[in-house]
Amino acid sequence: MVKVRFAPSPTGQLHVGALRTALFNWLFARHNRGLLVLRIEDTDVSRSSEEMTQSILQALQWVGLDWDEGPIYQSQRFDIYRQAAHELVSRGQAYYCFCTPEEIEKRRQDKIKSGQHWKYDRHCLHLSAEEKKERLEKGVPAAIRFLMPDGITEFDDLIHGHIAVENKNLEDFVLLRSDGFPTYHLSVVVDDIESGITHVIRGDDHITNTPKQILLYRAFQKEIPQFAHLPLILGPDRKKLSKRHGHTAVLSFREQGYLPLAFFNFVAQLSWSPGKEERIYSREEMIEAFSLEHISKGSPIFDLNKLQWLNSRLINEMPVSELISELRPWLEKKGLWADAFLTEKKEWLERLVALVRPRSRTLLELTDMLAPFISNQVDYDPEAVRKHLLDPCLEELLPKLKADFEQLTTFMAPELEQVVRGRAEKEGVKAAVFIHALRVLLLGRAVGPGIFETLEMMGKEKTLARLGRLAEVRKSVQETGEVRNG
Repeated sequence: MVKVRFAPSPTGQLHVGALRTALFNWLFARHNRGLLVLRIEDTDVSRSSEEMTQSILQALQWVGLDWDEGPIYQSQRFDIYRQAAHELVSRGQAYYCFCTPEEIEKRRQDKIKSGQHWKYDRHCLHLSAEEKKERLEKGVPAAIRFLMPDGITEFDDLIHGHIAVENKNLEDFVLLRSDGFPTYHLSVVVDDIESGITHVIRGDDHITNTPKQILLYRAFQKEIPQFAHLPLILGPDRKKLSKRHGHTAVLSFREQGYLPLAFFNFVAQLSWSPGKEERIYSREEMIEAFSLEHISKGSPIFDLNKLQWLNSRLINEMPVSELISELRPWLEKKGLWADAFLTEKKEWLERLVALVRPRSRTLLELTDMLAPFISNQVDYDPEAVRKHLLDPCLEELLPKLKADFEQLTTFMAPELEQVVRGRAEKEGVKAAVFIHALRVLLLGRAVGPGIFETLEMMGKEKTLARLGRLAEVRKSVQETGEVRNG
């Protein structure tokens, strides 16, 4: 049975690169009807935290990734790693190293000054058995180093193909530090062996670790998993994706109003494509289509525009009732939710969401566009006010239009259009003068849905009230340069 693992370190937030690794492991496991193990690599006790662990779990769950085993915490397995390291010493495949960091650094600098390449010089390998015993009995701090064998280490990467490394170019790397804490190489191999991992899918930055870990598998006389190394994600400047490119933590995208399925699609399509069409794919479709063989070797570019496009498409394609379920927490956060939206105002809200969503890229933008319809307050864009509400003729024109609206017994888009265009014709002005002014007064901005549908959804009472605010809004912008909650 296929068995893979995702093993984040809880020293910070889960970022896009790590999420893609988790997502590809998940897709591979689900496609092959295998298992996914979640392992928390918290051996760096001083930098790891339970808060970050919970944040990682939340990020995985938000995107829709589950796991079959775990989470397994490495910090609870130190004795197992120590036992494994000492087992290799007893077999002659590892040895104690008593060198202090200062001693190693001095020898390294001397080597570099003489123009030679440095790797650990096996100083402690050549100590006599008596010397080693005496130092251990005295309690001299000792690390444990792996004894690098002669030869070549080869493996077939499922993405990059055949890779071969001469062992003479690898140093006797540390398995157990002198403080008793395991290194990454030891803990990861011991855990993968115990979990029965068949495939290791991880980032390109681990390729140099793979030969060392293969040698450890051999030293433990265990079957070696297959390896697949994913190309690193680059920012728009084609440099490794990092904080300088803006938000890359997964949960930050949730806070910006992206939908989980859109984000899932976006991350999945960094190095892979579930199909020829540019659209939102279901998780089931992606599971069915997934293949490591179709992952590109080239580094993908993190393109926020594509994420926004995918999110906007999903917002406009999903059933309105589902979209409202996603929107509810956002509306509640802004004090805009009402229980009536589940009963007598349910149909109105559904019509309203359907009206405004074509212009929304995120749930945050959609919430902001809904706000003027729901709330009695409006945040006015000063630039929109200056452009469309400061014309002196509006002082005379808008009260006339307001009077026209007051006479209406039904407040529906077709009748409203007739009234607006009729008043424009009577006054000898273009209908756009009224349309632009109405949009800014009603919504606080210069862009929005069709004005007649907007008027209908806003309703007669709110429309008349906001038409009556013209003087107040104009005065505020002229005197202070802004309008808040006009």
